Amino acid sequence: MIAGVVPCAGSSSRMGKAKALLSIGDSTFVQAVVDALSDGGCEPVLAIVPDDRVVAEAARVTGARVLTNADPGEGPITSMRLALRELGDSVEGVIYMAVDHPCVRAETIATIVDVARSTDAPLVIPTYEGERGHPSFFQQSLFLELMDPTLGGGARTVVHRHLALAELVAVPDPGIRLDIDTPAEYEAMLAAGIDAP
Repeated sequence: MIAGVVPCAGSSSRMGKAKALLSIGDSTFVQAVVDALSDGGCEPVLAIVPDDRVVAEAARVTGARVLTNADPGEGPITSMRLALRELGDSVEGVIYMAVDHPCVRAETIATIVDVARSTDAPLVIPTYEGERGHPSFFQQSLFLELMDPTLGGGARTVVHRHLALAELVAVPDPGIRLDIDTPAEYEAMLAAGIDAP
């Protein structure tokens, strides 16, 4: 199995409100991300939330397995580690998809899953028009590095260490490059009429 991991326990300081609760079409961001992972073939999908009842409930209604990260101070890597501890060695790897990428299509996830299963690449990363995007697949062989408490820079550091061995997969999905972090980026997304994929 390949699991989906959705970190949404951050403070959303640049956005000013919980990104998981923002709307995209008829969905919340967290619903859109969980749906893309589930429909793309990830099983199970874990959403890691802050100690916040409203965000936790929004994650719960998506059908994801919900974990609480009461101390996300070190950043998204703390949510990744909670998920990896929960999963143990029950999965071949994980697709790590932050809640601020709600426009990624399920077909893109399915492509990443297919490449991960058909190769022995430790990483699978999608590209759009030659630029790397999100989410990334991390093979189980990288879990120990991700769990290392001395790791600086989080999952990004692990990506750069193994980039030469990564499978880069071109996808026709601009959503992999659309990172919604600020009110201006959110307003631009709404103004462009972008809906949940």
